[in-house]
Amino acid sequence: MTDPAERSALVPHRALVLGLGVTGTAVAAALVQRGSVVTATDDRSGEAGRETAEALGATWVDPPEDWEALVASHDGVIPSPGIPEAHPVFAAAAATGTPIRSELDLAAAWDDRPIALITGTNGKTTVTMLVTEMLLASGLNAVPAGNVDVPLVEAIGDPATQVFVVEASSFRLTFATGHVPVAATWLNFAPDHLDVHLDLAGYEAAKARVWANHPAGGLAIANADDPVVMRWAPAGERTQTFGIREPADWRVEDGWLVGPGDLRILPTTELTRSLPHDCANALAATATALAAGASIDGVRTALRAFRSLPHRVELVGEAGGVRWYDDSKATAPHATVAALSGFSSAVLIAGGRNKGLDLRELAQLAPHLRAVVAIGEAASEIEGAFRGSVDTVVAGSMDDAVVAAAALARPGDAVVLSPACASFDWYRSYGARGDDFQRAVHAHLELAS
Repeated sequence: MTDPAERSALVPHRALVLGLGVTGTAVAAALVQRGSVVTATDDRSGEAGRETAEALGATWVDPPEDWEALVASHDGVIPSPGIPEAHPVFAAAAATGTPIRSELDLAAAWDDRPIALITGTNGKTTVTMLVTEMLLASGLNAVPAGNVDVPLVEAIGDPATQVFVVEASSFRLTFATGHVPVAATWLNFAPDHLDVHLDLAGYEAAKARVWANHPAGGLAIANADDPVVMRWAPAGERTQTFGIREPADWRVEDGWLVGPGDLRILPTTELTRSLPHDCANALAATATALAAGASIDGVRTALRAFRSLPHRVELVGEAGGVRWYDDSKATAPHATVAALSGFSSAVLIAGGRNKGLDLRELAQLAPHLRAVVAIGEAASEIEGAFRGSVDTVVAGSMDDAVVAAAALARPGDAVVLSPACASFDWYRSYGARGDDFQRAVHAHLELAS
């Protein structure tokens, strides 16, 4: 976006910031720094929120009974990512005609350096980090931002950065209008986050906003294997596809990662891991990074060196011909299906707190599974998903799950913790769950040795 008036219109002079988590705090600080009058509120933070707001130079208000009156006294609302769409602030904004702005809008108004946007139900963080590594290996000063540790409005404060690689969750995209990326990539789509979006159609439409300003926004990159993604993919030469199963511009051919014009990147055997979703991520990242300015040599260097992020089909140990993998990051059925489809014979450990999703989707994994160990609040739903197709046992703790899986596995099998559920029944995060699984595996293997 180059028109100064359009850019200026994205920034409220009197801004209401809802939510003072990592992103909300960064947004409030950036607005105050640039001269906006900021009011902050948070449904949960109480006195801590007041202290944070006052330290930032913002005015704190307790969550009101009359949201319309509060919203009407401002000329823009910036909700933090993850505020449920049923929250009364959205109805109040609609009733008063007050614009809702996104962190992406503010960044577009304040900074015109290149950004690459990456969205998808699964794989966003992995591809974001891989694209960043490709750009760095190409000699460009690139940083990851957005739905990672550093919000984009904070990242743009560093004048040395040349390219921003933005992990764009649906929460960040829902109300975004100003973003004009050099590359906009949609990795995949599956039901998720129905605790935030009003319905599945709303979640889908939010993801599709990654391409809201195409073709002005550069290259659109779409997953040819995902019919939902392809339904939204823009037509024309400024769109490229990647895929493992369907014909695509970026594809695997004769054991090679191949691009448009039969450009050969490297053999899949040179990747540190080459499960189907690893190859898909590599293709998507390559297309994105090249569009953002990376070189072929930089892409190859990063692909050869990149290691999967923790808790994403991470090899934990091996004994007796059985390999143990931690895929605790898989908090929805789609992620579990993607991970387990790469194994010919596995014992699956799954369960936790269901996010309102249909766990019966897991049944398609039956040909890949020797057995299932069900854990957590959703254990009975996991049992039901595999009833009549795969032997399932229930374990009451992670230690019991590891012992049960070890008894069920045979040489050549993989044991994979890929829960398809959130962790919050037993653990504070998927990372804590994965760490406990790794502890239990190491303890079991040491005892068995």
